[in-house]
Amino acid sequence: MSIYIKTPEEIARMRVAGRLAAEVLNMIAPHIRAGITTGELDRICHNYITDVQQAIPAPLNYHGFPKSICTSVNHVVCHGIPGDKVLKNGDIINVDITVIKDGYHGDTSKMFFVGEPSVLARRVTQVSHECLRRAIAIVKPGTRLGDIGHVIQQHAEANGCSVVREYCGHGIGRQFHEEPQVLHYGRPGTGLALEAGMTFPIEPMINAGRAEVKLMPDKWTVITKDRSLSAQWEHTLLVTDTGHEVLTRLPGDDL
Repeated sequence: MSIYIKTPEEIARMRVAGRLAAEVLNMIAPHIRAGITTGELDRICHNYITDVQQAIPAPLNYHGFPKSICTSVNHVVCHGIPGDKVLKNGDIINVDITVIKDGYHGDTSKMFFVGEPSVLARRVTQVSHECLRRAIAIVKPGTRLGDIGHVIQQHAEANGCSVVREYCGHGIGRQFHEEPQVLHYGRPGTGLALEAGMTFPIEPMINAGRAEVKLMPDKWTVITKDRSLSAQWEHTLLVTDTGHEVLTRLPGDDL
């Protein structure tokens, strides 16, 4: 396994890319409301990334993905393709943004409520957010990948939820997906030890029901097999000499 340790110059570019990705999520938030289509959200984000940020939407044409963002609604786990889907009151949606600026990637996602969500929708969204925050809190040199997965799995399962195992975090930099894979389940004390200069997203996908998922015929959209709700949050992290830096966190924002 070849792990790419970033130079100070590369880290500076990663900070810019991470900030831009976070700014896209801030920009699109007011548009996420009942009556809008996911395709319209994609169009707004695409224009903002290309025209305002002078950046590149990384998902567009990545291995054939046809849109600039991912929009995963309700029981869609990840990689939802924007289109004619009209958001309605009570929906939950994950918007996943990755931008390329000066050759480097920034990757982040968050959950949004459309109107008033159900108690269960609010609950799975909260648990998934807590999983991410708990994982981020332990990132530092010497922490093992299994420690990160264990913290996520333990919290999700203690709250009656399940962890999707087929999809995971990953190294990121010049490439959208680099080594290592960052699993969201695992045993403490196992796996690769983190080193300063590593950059990767943590992006737990947490289901309200069972963990099993199904890939739809479009070869991208992943749904829960039991049609239970799913929620995901994502931040890109830099391992520093003393701990970590959240590259996709804007000043003043909560994790």
